[in-house]
Amino acid sequence: MNSSIIRYILGYVLKMEAILMLLPCLVAVIYQEREGFYYLSVALLCGLCGQLMAHKKPASFVFYLKEGCISTALSWIFLSFFGCLPFWFSKEIPSFTDALFETISGFTTTGASILSDVEALSHCALFWRSFTHWIGGMGVLVFLLAIIPLSGGSHINLMRAESPGPSVGKLVPKVKYTARILYMIYLGMTILEVILLLLGKMPFFDALNTSFGTAGTGGFGIKNDSIGGYSPYLQWVVTIFMILFGVNFNAYYYVLFHNLKKAIGMEEVKYYFFIILTSIAIIFFDILSISKGVFDALTHASFQVGSIITTTGFSTMDFNLWPQTSKTVLILLMFVGACAGSTGGGIKVSRFVLLFKTVIKELNSYIHPKSIKKINMEGKPVEHEVTRSVNVYFITFMILFSLSVFALSFEGRDLTTNFTAVAATINNIGPGLELVGPTQNFGLFKNFSKYVLMFDMLAGRLELFPLLILFHPAVWKDLFTCKISSKKTEA
Repeated sequence: MNSSIIRYILGYVLKMEAILMLLPCLVAVIYQEREGFYYLSVALLCGLCGQLMAHKKPASFVFYLKEGCISTALSWIFLSFFGCLPFWFSKEIPSFTDALFETISGFTTTGASILSDVEALSHCALFWRSFTHWIGGMGVLVFLLAIIPLSGGSHINLMRAESPGPSVGKLVPKVKYTARILYMIYLGMTILEVILLLLGKMPFFDALNTSFGTAGTGGFGIKNDSIGGYSPYLQWVVTIFMILFGVNFNAYYYVLFHNLKKAIGMEEVKYYFFIILTSIAIIFFDILSISKGVFDALTHASFQVGSIITTTGFSTMDFNLWPQTSKTVLILLMFVGACAGSTGGGIKVSRFVLLFKTVIKELNSYIHPKSIKKINMEGKPVEHEVTRSVNVYFITFMILFSLSVFALSFEGRDLTTNFTAVAATINNIGPGLELVGPTQNFGLFKNFSKYVLMFDMLAGRLELFPLLILFHPAVWKDLFTCKISSKKTEA
């Protein structure tokens, strides 16, 4: 195992976090807040640790999927640990566990909070909290791909480990250029949303933070009522952009490079919008009688469907009070999630499409045992390896989900709270139902349950296996063996 490249990547990640943490320092200067000193101190600490880790270049820049998964999982853990320190040092979140929970929820774009009064935080804390969504949305390692000089197929191994979806492909021959294209689209859409929110007379600070939460499909609000206090125009802007950020970014690439036919023909995107429109229609008619009118019902139905299926987690009202049919639809959308290759979480629409087609194929094999028919996606046959990985992912997901619900049950809370708390964290959504509904928070859980939910957030954002591989004994055996051999070589 190439342990030196793992160390090198982690060092780059910490140096990148140090640079990014200077932005809340700037916010603290603008609003004259003393809390900015804590962000500056941690930024210096990150920079120092990163420099020490990345100072010595590895002998080889080539590495494989195993190293990619380990680098990705450890990078997100390091990011979260150092990212929570300003919250803890400043005592704005006095408990280290709570500070870590809030930060992991930010970087994984979950949006589940332990805070009961968000507006009590300083401006620099609110900014950093929302900015972690933007950082985690596209993935910090995807950004680093554009600047770290890796060799051969190493770039794609790192990208596969961090990017959401059953498979990752290249938009252009070189992966680093793919990473740049993705980030340019990401940045451009974020800026456009900020402009449209400003046109609706939203304050600049609010617009910036709301756009961070929307772009990363995270959902940390800077108001206690989330988006509920803003005008219908602003709510519709957020709704539209939540849905847009849940689309596979390949579609935007095709649009930009004049391949509109290919963008419109993407099968996953078609199913994605079909699910959204169907869900909006069901909830609209279900809540029409308890709404202030047709437009009000359509606004809330569209917003919450867009928020849940993209796993953003913003809210305009307490949907925990909605009829059972509407709540059931939202719970189902929690598991479906957005498109692969987007900033959204969940199992992903493409996986459900493949699972559905696999069931149809199996049924056909019962009727026509001798027939040989392949599963097609986007007009191309799906390789057996992809189908197998989707099936394994789904089984692993259900095992982790079941174990997490069981672990939370020891606190003695109701099943709906525990079930939706796990669903909201492992799918990176944010709010659940009952005691973890949109007007509640996750601060009610004990530390053990919080660490279970933190694990779920990281596992969900990293597509399970990059995090699970850290628990494989062979990984640590290889790392230990590699360190011993390198010391002998130096001697």
